[in-house]
Amino acid sequence: MSDAVKTGVMICGHGSRSQAAVDEFRQLAEALPPYLPPEWDIDYGYLEFANPVLRDGLDRLREAGCGRILAVPGMLLAAMHAKNDIPTVLNTYAAQHGIEVRFGRELGVDPKMIAAAGARVQDAVDRANFEHGEVPLEETCLVVIGRGASDPDANGNVAKIARMLWEGMGFGWCEVGYSGVTFPLVEPCLQHVARLPYRRVIVFPYFLFTGILIDRIYGFTDRVAAEHPDVQFVKAEYLGLHPKVLETFAERATEQVGEVPPPNCAMCKYRVQVLGFEAEVGAVQESHHHHVEGQGASAPGSNVADCALCDDFCTGLCRLAQEGHWHDHGHGEGHFHPHEHEHDHGHGHDHGHEHHHHHHDHDHHHAPYPHADHPHGPRSALKTRK
Repeated sequence: MSDAVKTGVMICGHGSRSQAAVDEFRQLAEALPPYLPPEWDIDYGYLEFANPVLRDGLDRLREAGCGRILAVPGMLLAAMHAKNDIPTVLNTYAAQHGIEVRFGRELGVDPKMIAAAGARVQDAVDRANFEHGEVPLEETCLVVIGRGASDPDANGNVAKIARMLWEGMGFGWCEVGYSGVTFPLVEPCLQHVARLPYRRVIVFPYFLFTGILIDRIYGFTDRVAAEHPDVQFVKAEYLGLHPKVLETFAERATEQVGEVPPPNCAMCKYRVQVLGFEAEVGAVQESHHHHVEGQGASAPGSNVADCALCDDFCTGLCRLAQEGHWHDHGHGEGHFHPHEHEHDHGHGHDHGHEHHHHHHDHDHHHAPYPHADHPHGPRSALKTRK
């Protein structure tokens, strides 16, 4: 395509039931233009819950005369949403309107992202040293909490980032937990850490923005800290609008027009056989997020005040109960089929990023998460019942 074609950048967010999270994502999109070529337009949209939806942002770029759109997943790591749901929306839109829409990499394991994470962790260490007295890093345990997905590639990258922080900064120990879907979840992870011989624990949410899951991480941190007063728990801030985060977002757009654009996914369970997920290679790609587009704070489970299962923060039990993934058999136990709103229905994608769209009628095949009944996974939320 000619260089004279006007270029637009589309930042593709997931969306959130938290208005504060939606506001922070908008602020990120508004902060990006200085990092991009001045002649490029930029817009944004959300896959689900929040407005504007992805189509709205794409419409605005197309109506502004953009003949080429460089889409960037507004996500730290590539799981179902970045590998499947967003590409489906983009490819359907491109086919309908005859416009070129490219799709770039997620932020991923990148030195700039690790630098931003390190800065947030160091801020927490400095604050704790100032307020409570200095504790050597060798006597401090770092806990990195990721989103959690039904994709081991994304979960594994959280662990890699944690190792980079641990080894780079010199903490005495490091553990990795997740806010949903996989294991260990936040509470069992922190309970394990509390039994280790460390005077201080830094809890760092490896998240871009605030929201219900940040509330969950901090809520469980406070709860476990109250049960273990001999251990000092320190809550680090999430990444937010750190300049290195903005630099990485901009690079994910500009690298798409380089001589050799980098591939989107390095290790994908839909392309290669991954231990425990072998059956998902070549699964059909399709997205079904249209049923929660734009719902915002009206979506089920948005307000803890309306929840009969949680007290002051969302523990995740509501998602299991409301979506039918926790089946109680009347004897206090039960079994789980959780995906914590990951919408993992076993749909794969073409790794050439043609991402052909297939019509569907809500007769979805749910690829079972192989460790759904792990005692430190979603089943651990049973302990939080009122």
